[in-house]
Amino acid sequence: MTEKDKMHIGELYLPDDKEIMEWQTKCLDRLYDFNNTRPTEGEKRQALLKEMFAEIGEGCYLEPPFHSNFGGGHCHFGNYVYANFGLTLVDDTHIYVGDYTMFGPHVTVATAGHPIYPELREKLYQYNMPVHIGRNCWIGAGVLIMPGVTIGDNTVIGAGSVVTKDIPANVLAFGSPCKVQREIGEHDREFYCRDRKIPQEIKEKYGLR
Repeated sequence: MTEKDKMHIGELYLPDDKEIMEWQTKCLDRLYDFNNTRPTEGEKRQALLKEMFAEIGEGCYLEPPFHSNFGGGHCHFGNYVYANFGLTLVDDTHIYVGDYTMFGPHVTVATAGHPIYPELREKLYQYNMPVHIGRNCWIGAGVLIMPGVTIGDNTVIGAGSVVTKDIPANVLAFGSPCKVQREIGEHDREFYCRDRKIPQEIKEKYGLR
């Protein structure tokens, strides 16, 4: 088994392996090109994202600068994913993001970990665990998502949270460590922010109940 094979099965491996480094350098070249596009070069950005990502759906938009260990090479985005400035994807193994999910500024999603035992870190060993983020999630500004975490559909993660464990679908969660605060429910059908009601014309326009 090669070091590159071990990257995606949770085994300890050496990231400075020649085969891995050659692949990573090619990915980072494309990432450099993306981050140096002009705001007027929307078509060029979209073409680069198609080259960079393992999978990326229609209508996705990432604000540069975008940071990624493999330039999105191990990232799988659905349709209409939005990322504000400074998204960091430590994609040493696979990251999966569902349709319509939004990332606030300066979110970090990490798949890479390092052994607690110091002698192994000195030898540069690491391991990776995939991250799964569901459909129509909102990940607030400055959130940190740790290796191996799964976040369910429609969930909101509050700004500044550190997500160390799985979070279920249809909840509001925040904190360090991130914990479920409540389910998304009837109150959220009426109010979009504190005491501000969703206008009736918007409800009627989209058939919301």
